[in-house]
Amino acid sequence: MADDSGAGLVLGSIAPISGVQPGRNFEAPVTFSNTGTQALEKVWLRYTVTKGLDYVDVPSNCVRWDIGSYDELPARTQMTCEFDQAVEPGVLYAPEKLTLKALDRALYDDLDVAVGDYDFGPDEGASRPVRGTAPAAKLVERPGSVPTGSSSVSPGYAEVRARVNAVNTADFQVSGARLEGRVGDTVDLQVKFTNAGPAWVLVVPGPPVPTRVLIKIPSGTTAVKAPPCEKPAAGTYDCYIAQGWVDEDQVNTYSFKLKIDKAVAGAQGSVALTADSRPYDVNKANDKADILLDVEGSGSTGGSGSAGGSGSTGGGGATGGSGTTAGSSATGSSGSASSTGGDLAATGSGPALPLAGAAAAVVAAGAGTVLLVRRRGVRR
Repeated sequence: MADDSGAGLVLGSIAPISGVQPGRNFEAPVTFSNTGTQALEKVWLRYTVTKGLDYVDVPSNCVRWDIGSYDELPARTQMTCEFDQAVEPGVLYAPEKLTLKALDRALYDDLDVAVGDYDFGPDEGASRPVRGTAPAAKLVERPGSVPTGSSSVSPGYAEVRARVNAVNTADFQVSGARLEGRVGDTVDLQVKFTNAGPAWVLVVPGPPVPTRVLIKIPSGTTAVKAPPCEKPAAGTYDCYIAQGWVDEDQVNTYSFKLKIDKAVAGAQGSVALTADSRPYDVNKANDKADILLDVEGSGSTGGSGSAGGSGSTGGGGATGGSGTTAGSSATGSSGSASSTGGDLAATGSGPALPLAGAAAAVVAAGAGTVLLVRRRGVRR
């Protein structure tokens, strides 16, 4: 731990790392210096990466932890290495044998690096530590002076963060439904959002903004139960996909109970992704699907277009379960449906909607990375 001699640590800033190929290894330019007047006998270096990144090897002087998502933070992995060697004042150091790799799901990821003169341990919620088996890593001297633009949180602790951008895509898509029933029936409607990957998408911060699904139910029907989505107009539901990230292979199901009030010729609804910027989503053909309605005994049909998927059908005795969401990040789109008599008023009251709105506000303000929220152990 730093003493009264004024010993301290600074880390060099890390510029955004772009053009990383999934499945490939890459190096992060990590450098630090001792700004004090006396040598430090030992230092600890910690890497934290989000779920699209991993470590090529874990050296024997390092331990690794997996950390699940909590407090609006996505899952991530930490590795802390202990360097039992002198760190002289005014010398620039870099770790060796600490190479990162981009996984198949990499797209927008975060890298956090911290150095300290004490063992600050893992963040909250970490799994049991696993000791590395690769040859021990060492610190090596680099030419140069004390880093400029560095970050020093306290004399014995410094931390920097960087965004890692991979060359990858994520296919956001929706599926519709075909419904059948008679006037007076209540039928079940389920439409879905899917991220077919291969990448996960870390929404905050970064180029993308929180994407939403806009659902319009067919004319002549009334929603007597609906998911906790915003309702900007009669028969229209604006549902958030996620608060801060969308996992690869995530599926959100939006469940409704619709009462068929009358037969309307050509009546059909739709489900569509809103026109948010999604540079990673190159397939736009599956961003919209129809909700078709056939009213028996009236000759009315919602049309012959593809529904983009199969929906539930039923008569007055049909039961509709709540929507289910795969992936820990989905919010405001699933769970028990709300119920009212007649067409639903705008709710906006799902437990995750304020958080989703807040996430959008954070993006608009150009705020810093979600990964900035940390829980460090109390310094010894």
